[in-house]
Amino acid sequence: MMDPIADMLTRIRNASAVGKSEVVLPMSKIKFNIAKILEENGWVEKAEVLKKDKEKFDNLKITLKYKGKGKPAIASLRRVSKPSLRIYSNKSELPRVLNNLGMAIISTSRGLMTDKEARKKGVGGEIICEIY
Repeated sequence: MMDPIADMLTRIRNASAVGKSEVVLPMSKIKFNIAKILEENGWVEKAEVLKKDKEKFDNLKITLKYKGKGKPAIASLRRVSKPSLRIYSNKSELPRVLNNLGMAIISTSRGLMTDKEARKKGVGGEIICEIY
C-alpha cells in the first residue's frame, strides 16, 4: 500500500456511503491521531484501538456518525497532500474549508491539529486532508 492515510479516508468514505456503523482498519499512530481529531470535532462517534493477542498487529475501530434519516455526518473527506505531491502551507495561508464549516487536518511541528488550532498557535505545516 503506497498511502495508508488515503486508504483510511477511502474506507471511511465507502463505509459511510453504504450506511455501515463501523470501520476496522490496520492501526498506526498517525491514523489513530487523525481518527481522534475526527472524534473530538464530532465527525465520527468513536475511535478506539482493538488489541489482538493472537495477531501481531492491532486494529483501529472507527464508529461512524449519522444525522437524521441515516445521512452521514461526513459529506466529503478528501486527501490533500499525497506522497507524490506534498502540499504545505504557512501560518498565514492555512485553508478555510467551506467558509469554516468544515476543517482541515494539518501536520505541524507540534503534532497533528485542525486548521483552527494551527491558526491559534501560529504554526503552518503539511495539509493532510479536508473534511466537511
